[in-house]
Amino acid sequence: MTKSRILVLIPARMASTRLPGKPLLDIAGQPMIVQVLRRAQEAAIGRVAVATDTLEIANAVTAAGGEVVMTKPDHPSGSDRIYEAMCKLDPAREAEIVVNLQGDFPTIDPQNISDVLPPLNDPAVDIATLAAQIHTEEESLNPNVVKAVGSPLGGRRMRALYFTRATAPYGDGPRYHHIGLYAYRRAALERFVSLPPSPLEHQEKLEQLRALEDGMRIDVMVVDAVPRGVDTAADLETARRLLSKA
Repeated sequence: MTKSRILVLIPARMASTRLPGKPLLDIAGQPMIVQVLRRAQEAAIGRVAVATDTLEIANAVTAAGGEVVMTKPDHPSGSDRIYEAMCKLDPAREAEIVVNLQGDFPTIDPQNISDVLPPLNDPAVDIATLAAQIHTEEESLNPNVVKAVGSPLGGRRMRALYFTRATAPYGDGPRYHHIGLYAYRRAALERFVSLPPSPLEHQEKLEQLRALEDGMRIDVMVVDAVPRGVDTAADLETARRLLSKA
């Protein structure tokens, strides 16, 4: 898969209630959204752009030399936002793969962004994502930790059967913490955003279940660690500490 065929999109908006103005909070001398942009650029897998509805975010990205696309403010999800961004950035339909990278992963390892791509070498796979093995009971029991349940395919790859906030699967054996980074085939993203929210998506509050309920195939690459998202003030201080040492 050549770089010209891959589009990495970072959806960003200012709607966080726990951390107002989250994308623009300073981390090691740069706004958080710029730190995420840098990680995506370091991955060097394709064209990178930020998709936002907020002029202040757009200005921060362009001031850092990044590419930005303005999107509508009323999108119900990041997937809908990156779909609009894809259509605007790539009207000639050259991109075959679209990577959706969350805008609050400033400390993500660029290698993990690359790690999401190998499952799409299999033409049967519609969407690829990441997970890391859970090692503590606290993480296993936490409903805020989404668990990826899948069938092993060899190596570090699984075919996803379900995603849940419950402690699953039951019994002895590994459990996996799902990481919300996705790589879509273009046709899969187009199909996904055309679907209405599904019953299990509503129940679990997990958007990816819409794809599984519609019969789409999601494969999971297992990586060594979960990147630290920034949702609280404590998360922000952790990210600042980690990146100040980089």
